[in-house]
Amino acid sequence: MENTQLNTQTTPEPNVATRPEEPSLPPLEWMQRNLFGGGQGSVWAVARSSALTIVFTLLGLFSYQQLLNFIFSEETNWNSVRVNLRLLFTQAYPESDYHRVWISLGLVLALSGVGLGLMRVGQGISMKKVATWFVGWGGLVVLGVLLRQPSVLVGDDGTPLLADADGAPLARDGLGSLVYLDGSPAPSQGLSVVRESYGDAISSRSGWLLIGLVLIGIAAAIWFGLGSKRRCSTFLPAIPFSFAGIGALISTAWWYNWGNYTFSTDEETGVSGFNFEPGVKVAETTRNPWTVMFMVLVGAYLLGRRLRGNAFEPRLKVLLTLGWFLTPFVTFFAILRGPEFDWDYVAAVDVPLWLAFGIGGAALMWALTKPGIGELGRVLAVLVLAIAAFTWIAAFFGWFGMLQKVRLSFLLLGLAALLAPNFIGETRQRLTLVYGWIGTVTIFHMMVSIINTPSSIEVPTEDFAGGFMVSIYVTVFTLLFSFPLGVLLALARTSRLPIFRLLATIYIESFRGVPLITMLFFFTVFVNLFLPEGMELALLAAVTIAFVLFSAGYLAENVRGGLQAVRRGQYEASDALGLTTVQRTGFIVLPQGLRVSIPPLVGQAIATYKETSLLAIVGVFDFLRMARDIIPNQPEFLGERKPALLFICVIYFVGAFALSKYSQRLEKNLGVGER
Repeated sequence: MENTQLNTQTTPEPNVATRPEEPSLPPLEWMQRNLFGGGQGSVWAVARSSALTIVFTLLGLFSYQQLLNFIFSEETNWNSVRVNLRLLFTQAYPESDYHRVWISLGLVLALSGVGLGLMRVGQGISMKKVATWFVGWGGLVVLGVLLRQPSVLVGDDGTPLLADADGAPLARDGLGSLVYLDGSPAPSQGLSVVRESYGDAISSRSGWLLIGLVLIGIAAAIWFGLGSKRRCSTFLPAIPFSFAGIGALISTAWWYNWGNYTFSTDEETGVSGFNFEPGVKVAETTRNPWTVMFMVLVGAYLLGRRLRGNAFEPRLKVLLTLGWFLTPFVTFFAILRGPEFDWDYVAAVDVPLWLAFGIGGAALMWALTKPGIGELGRVLAVLVLAIAAFTWIAAFFGWFGMLQKVRLSFLLLGLAALLAPNFIGETRQRLTLVYGWIGTVTIFHMMVSIINTPSSIEVPTEDFAGGFMVSIYVTVFTLLFSFPLGVLLALARTSRLPIFRLLATIYIESFRGVPLITMLFFFTVFVNLFLPEGMELALLAAVTIAFVLFSAGYLAENVRGGLQAVRRGQYEASDALGLTTVQRTGFIVLPQGLRVSIPPLVGQAIATYKETSLLAIVGVFDFLRMARDIIPNQPEFLGERKPALLFICVIYFVGAFALSKYSQRLEKNLGVGER
């Protein structure tokens, strides 16, 4: 079979057995088989399938028409979204510090670009799929032109023209009252707006109609020009193809007059209002940063491609994974929060504590991994963990004061000591734990110092983050903390030790049996009553903890289902090899169990992302609250809720759809559900 490759990759891809692609059917035959029940045999089956297709097609066309009529209606004021984009995404984050937002986004795009460059992609996007996309979008554009109702005619003053119940046109006199064209007074009931004719409407939308027809024409040229074999065997590189689309969209900011929409506050009067300049290009403060962000993404991708196959690639992947883990903390607490450090305090307290735990902990790890230490190492590890527990008990009863960082460091040291027996062996293996401890305690102390330092960002609300920014960060932090907690709970519930199994079961069933909104109210209102004097949970910390604990219960059950799918023979084989329980779990059971659990895990991630909309109920200025409460209360957009709510629905859909497609791709690469 002829195989024309447009992808210029030189790295050979591994031969992976995949299911052969189904033959490409002609359009009419495909419609007959998939939409109208062709080949099902009985007349009743064909009639039923055809009826369902017709009914749902009409329902879809009606929904599409209503959506178009709302979006392009003259009564829908999209200025409420245009001028409040900054408010929707970052709330009241000051414009003078907005470079921090761009730096954070640039860091995320840089990591994304390098990761995409290192990724071993498949053959790419087939021309068959490209043709399908073009005809789909072209058909939607043409249908939109034909289905959308004619536009409302407006007068010289910009107000819509009106007519009475019989269709007679009306005008306004010098006092603004409605009258007929002959000057007689007009009724105040049964009025309607005057619309252009259907032919004039189609003529005014000829540009969009032409775009739709061009897209359909390109699809037809690909479909019939390449033929069945070449259409399925010719591929475009997926990532460059996507970058080209993103670049084309960003380039419109330089040559198309989108208009400039801003919402600002007069420094002298303190009055806020929106400014809107139609027919001009977007402001440089928007155009330039997005162009730089695109260049960062493409540059990072080219760097990743350059380093792919290099001897440094394995280490680069480890650094990339560590970077993804640290990015939410660094961007949120260090970059966006803008901490104001007291360097004298850092030098007098933070640095000595870091050196003490770093050097002392490294020496302890080296001693606990010494060959032949035996049970003494486990006793010392339990002793360290007991000291850590005692510091928390002392804090609860107020026996003596201690920095929270010290208590957390002791707890971290105790957990590391428990892991030490797994690294007993050669010097290289022991040094792995020592270096891991030094890196962990360094990152931990840095982040604690940053979090405990007051922020330099001045905003009128309690928290500097808001809008879509806070929704994203709550989602990310929830997934980062709930996933390992859920895995531990799943392992505990499947453990042979009754105490672990009982505690895990109580936790999972308790948190799964309580609504999320109840958890949010509990942690934002009641938890502070149980904390020691002088300690209080911030609002964002409280809602994040509630999300983590709630999500961990569901993730635990998802992971437990995957663990139960691991065959008994895998356990017996690992025991025959002499693996310890930790080695068997880490190298044999978990990789197979998590692989099976990918679909429900991604489903839980999508649910968490969408459930952040509940933050508005407990007083967080999140994405939904901006659209539902803040924008409609602005004097210029009083009562305007629908445009902003539809906009955030689209944003939530795009995020959930992207996660779903990534899940499908991951499942396909791992062969989940296939044998």
